[in-house]
Amino acid sequence: MRRKRLKLFFKAAGPGLITGAADDDPSGIGTYSQAGAQFGFQFLYAAVLTWPLMATVQMACARVGMVTGEGLATAFEKKIPKALLIIFCLALFIANTLNVSADLLAMADAAEMLHAGSSHIWVIVFGIGIAAATIKLKYHTIASTLEWLALVLFAYIATAFVVHIEWAEALKATFVPHLPHGPDEWAMLVAILGTTISPYLFFWQTSQEVEERKGKKGCTEEDIFLRRADVSVGTLFSNLVMFFIILATASTLHANGVTKIETSRQAAEALKPIAGSLAYLLYTFGLIGTGLLAIPTLTGSAAYAIAETFGWDEGLDAELGKAKAFYSVIIVSSLIAIAADFAHINPIKALVGSAVVNGAVAPFILLVLWFVIRDPKIMGNRTAPWLMQVILGICTLFMFAALVGLVAF
Repeated sequence: MRRKRLKLFFKAAGPGLITGAADDDPSGIGTYSQAGAQFGFQFLYAAVLTWPLMATVQMACARVGMVTGEGLATAFEKKIPKALLIIFCLALFIANTLNVSADLLAMADAAEMLHAGSSHIWVIVFGIGIAAATIKLKYHTIASTLEWLALVLFAYIATAFVVHIEWAEALKATFVPHLPHGPDEWAMLVAILGTTISPYLFFWQTSQEVEERKGKKGCTEEDIFLRRADVSVGTLFSNLVMFFIILATASTLHANGVTKIETSRQAAEALKPIAGSLAYLLYTFGLIGTGLLAIPTLTGSAAYAIAETFGWDEGLDAELGKAKAFYSVIIVSSLIAIAADFAHINPIKALVGSAVVNGAVAPFILLVLWFVIRDPKIMGNRTAPWLMQVILGICTLFMFAALVGLVAF
């Protein structure tokens, strides 16, 4: 029985792994790099703390999609006024577009650092190319490609093993949480939470489940078990990458007095003289791969949320002519992101800013999600188990507390 479940897990693995890996996009990498450079090992504990929270949130979203066969926005509309749902979608679109902009520039800078041509050209190539692929390819082709792209994240784990690390100090910081002091530390905590437990991942996870279950009837306990394993592995992978990025940049940049980075390019270039060419190349290649992984989830999650809210035809399997409005969201978000890169917006400020926006919006979305998973009118006889409700409630309160800390201190 155990062997059968393991075989089924590898067959079912996908949505949870993709969502977890997409969390470590170039903007997330920039946030974690800034945390390590500015504060050293101080925020390593966040990788441990946020894993069970992130896993529970993503599994709650997956459960909604699997049980109801509907996206998150559709479920939310049954619990909150439509005007509030539209505000959530607008915030999601703005934060995601800022993220895409920062991701595109990070990828383009990485291509330029690899002597592949001007970053301005690569912003356009990556932006238009990813949008076109998202529109043209079918869902399962996109999902399969994203699963393979997740492997690029091992580059960041490898980076930590080519630099010198004070393991005793690092392990202490990992398991002894440090309470933030001052606005900079609170802002960084909210940014880490916002880029780890991020609204776009909620909507993407639920919509993936709907896509995965097209043509299938019902949802069994085995289906839920397999998705729980998938989500647990995906989020663990995501948090391991966060841990090793903070570890590597704290051990190199912070340890050598480099505490302020303005771009992902500066983070990569600062690594080279300190940690060597291998660390530099791993970091740089990783930026391109993670961007290719994350951008479709960013533009796609906003498209799903907005389409569900306004009742438009949706889905990555839908023909362009039948889902014009859905695909228009992806196109508009991509074009705005490309244009923003030519407006000389500071990418690190944009990505940290988008993470803070996500951190501010997420607790309100989580509160609605908590009510949804407990409602038998929405979930039928598959309402969330009590442990999921408790952990999701703790996560919501924790994110509200971090937001209050940012405002108050």
